[in-house]
Amino acid sequence: MRKIFTLLLLAGTFGLALVSCQSEEKKRKTVFVIIDGITVDNIERMKPSAIFDIASVGHYSRGYCGGKVGQYSETPTISAVGYNNILTGTWVNKHNVKNNENQSPNYNYWSIFRIAKEQKTNFTTALYSSWTDNRTMLLGEGKPETGNLKIDYVYDGYDLDKENFPKREYDLHIYDIDSVVCERAAECIRTEAPDLNWVYMWYPDDAYHIFGDGSFSDEYVYKEDALIAKVWEAVKYREKEHNEEWLVIVLTDHGRDELGYGHGGQSDRARAIWMSTNLKEVNGQFAEPYLSHADVNPTICKFMGFEVPRDLAFESDGSSFYGPRDIYDLQSHNYDNKVMLSWKVDQGKGNARVFMARDNKFAQGKKDDWQEVATVPVSDGGCTVDLGTVDSKIYKFAVQTDNTILNLWNPRDPNRPYSPNQ
Repeated sequence: MRKIFTLLLLAGTFGLALVSCQSEEKKRKTVFVIIDGITVDNIERMKPSAIFDIASVGHYSRGYCGGKVGQYSETPTISAVGYNNILTGTWVNKHNVKNNENQSPNYNYWSIFRIAKEQKTNFTTALYSSWTDNRTMLLGEGKPETGNLKIDYVYDGYDLDKENFPKREYDLHIYDIDSVVCERAAECIRTEAPDLNWVYMWYPDDAYHIFGDGSFSDEYVYKEDALIAKVWEAVKYREKEHNEEWLVIVLTDHGRDELGYGHGGQSDRARAIWMSTNLKEVNGQFAEPYLSHADVNPTICKFMGFEVPRDLAFESDGSSFYGPRDIYDLQSHNYDNKVMLSWKVDQGKGNARVFMARDNKFAQGKKDDWQEVATVPVSDGGCTVDLGTVDSKIYKFAVQTDNTILNLWNPRDPNRPYSPNQ
């Protein structure tokens, strides 16, 4: 009997240990890849194997860049601008990167790297980049304005290394740099597995600037995709051999003009982007016409469990495509001295809390005076806010539900008088 009891006790203990081991949460990690300047129509025609293999695990969708045409958030479809849309989850009216040169980022709108480093847990970060300005200017590593941001693993500076990467015909030295960048990324992910990783690939943009749409550009899209495959293989290795769950996002920073040479404007082709992810479950945000650059930052935050300060969350122009989405497509309409807010409903449960600020102190690194002006059921799909008798140049609104925060600005015409019926 003692032997039987001992065996049962051991079996029970082993069983409990087995259950405990199986239920142990996987460590979450993220890598996002920005590959420069490949149009939606070209990527869908070519269907590069690595990018679409990632999508076969999860999803692929078209999206947009460039903010809202003709509105306060309209944003140039230019490379560095696109990167900062993605990094900060905001458009140019907030992050203030307007071109590739003479950049003046507003670091009050934190990048995803700073958000990671402001967590209580020590999340490690890595940057693999063929353009050094991504670190020194956009992320602002080491600057007081970014809280002296420090990136743990850095592989860049190759664009400044003229000895090892001398200029080649058709700017092919940039492709050589992309090759090294992806090799370093794959190696670092495989061996060190930083928690947050950004891979930036430059050459497709150069190919299109030189040759436009055509066989040469096609060839190097395929070659760049083969480099992405190395990073993807490293991720799959980590997931197989370690207790890790990885979010992978691959996207482009802008489209191009009709012939494929240029970009920067607001044509449909220049504004159209694409995105591939291994996320098996996405919400309705991961679809046209809602998916945008600005959604990447909040998606990573939600997947990684990052805590985002409320005032910063109220500035995000995107919405997570991971996890539940309560509301979307926040709009406003002015009527006399009132603002009529409306939203579309994904899940009709709970309440929507509506906040308003009459200024934009946040842009100067100060706190806005957010006032809660309404609480209504999510299912109402909107509410009307009375602006009162004090005029302002701008009104900022944030709508917060259990799972979603949306915001918009409502600029006022200073020459427009209040209605006498106020």
